[in-house]
Amino acid sequence: MRTTYEDASVRLYHLGDGPEGGSIETLFYGPLHRALEIAAQQPEAIQDGLYLATDNDVVAYHDLIGQ
Repeated sequence: MRTTYEDASVRLYHLGDGPEGGSIETLFYGPLHRALEIAAQQPEAIQDGLYLATDNDVVAYHDLIGQ
């Protein structure tokens, strides 16, 4: 993720496996630091499907935090 300053605007979302082949649920729009706090509070099963999107990149939550 190229945009990494803590106040960068991001979209935190979850990609799930729904009956139609998947679903996308937006959990938060706002600063990166807050999105990371919200992501850390989610259950492990949800964290596995979390992604953060900026205006120029998308990264899996676990890749960003190094898991």
